[in-house]
Amino acid sequence: MVAIRRLNCFDYPKLKKLISYLCNDDSDRLAKNLMQEPLGIINAMLPLSMKFRSESFILIDNKEILGLITCVCTPGNPYKINITRLIFKENRYEIGKQLVEFLIQKMGGKGATTFKVVIDECHNELFDLFVNGCGFRQCSSETLWKNEHPVPQKSDIKWRYAQNSDSEKIAELYNSEVVNIFKPSLLRYSKEFQSPFFQGFTKFYKTRYIYEETNKILGYFSVTTEDNLNYILDITTNSGYDIDYSQIINVMMSDISRKKHEFYPVIKQKKYTNNSQKLEDYLNANGYYPIQTRHILVKDFYKTVKEESKNWNVFILGESQILG
Repeated sequence: MVAIRRLNCFDYPKLKKLISYLCNDDSDRLAKNLMQEPLGIINAMLPLSMKFRSESFILIDNKEILGLITCVCTPGNPYKINITRLIFKENRYEIGKQLVEFLIQKMGGKGATTFKVVIDECHNELFDLFVNGCGFRQCSSETLWKNEHPVPQKSDIKWRYAQNSDSEKIAELYNSEVVNIFKPSLLRYSKEFQSPFFQGFTKFYKTRYIYEETNKILGYFSVTTEDNLNYILDITTNSGYDIDYSQIINVMMSDISRKKHEFYPVIKQKKYTNNSQKLEDYLNANGYYPIQTRHILVKDFYKTVKEESKNWNVFILGESQILG
C-alpha cells in the first residue's frame, strides 16, 4: 500500500538504501537531521509562521521508501515554500510528481501561497517534471561565479552590519532593483531581510552588510554559508550610482578571512536585477568564471496543475547544488 508521511528517525536504515549512491557528506547531513527528531516533532506541530527548520516527507510502498521530498519556509515569509530536495527511484517519475503534489496540498492547506524550486540548468528532466508535470513556471535564473585565488584587500567604503531595523529600507532597495517583469514572483517582504528568530536552528549562517552614504542605503550585500567553508556572496546595489564592486567584495572577503583561514567564496549573479549585466561584466574582467547556472521555478498555489509528461527521466534534486 502506498502512503506518504513525515520522515522520522526510525526511517534512516531504509533511507540509506535509497541514497546509497549519494556522497557521504549528504548521507551524514541527513543522518544528523534525523537525530534531531524531538525538534522535528515540535516543528511539525507549529503553524507556518512559527516553523524554524526544514521538513521531509517520504513515499512508502510495502515498507520500502521509494522517494523523499524536503521543504523549508522562507525566513520572514513563511507562506513562500522552498523545495530543497527531491529524491526518488530511477525511472519512477510518478513518485516525484506525487511527492510534489502532496507537499503543495499539505502546505497549501496550512496557508502557503507560493512554492519555489531552484534547478541546475543541466537538469532538463527535473525542469520537465516541475514545469510540465506540476504546473511550475520558469521565472528567471541565477549564476554562481568563482575566482580560484581570491585575495582579500582593504576596502574604503562606508559599510556596517545590517540591523533588523534596516529591513524596510533594504527591502525598498532590493525590490526597486528587480526587473519589472519578475516583480510579481520575486518581490520580497522587509521581514525577509531580518535575522531569523530561531537563528540557531537554521542550517545556514548569514551575515548581512549595508553600504550607505549620507544615511542613504546604496548597497545591501550578504555572506551565507552552511559548512563554514563555501561562502555565497550576494550583492544588491542601487543602479542609479556607479559603485565599485571590488570594494564591496573585499568587505565580505576580509570579514570572512578574519574568522576563517581557508574558505571558498562564490559570487551570486541575480539575472532578474537591473545591475545583472554590469556585475557580469565586472566578474568577466576580473578573473571570475561561471560554475553553475540555476533556473528559478515558481508555482502559485491556486494555479491549475498541467497534464503529466510521459517522457521524464529524473530522479534527484538537491545533491549537486551549491547553497544559495
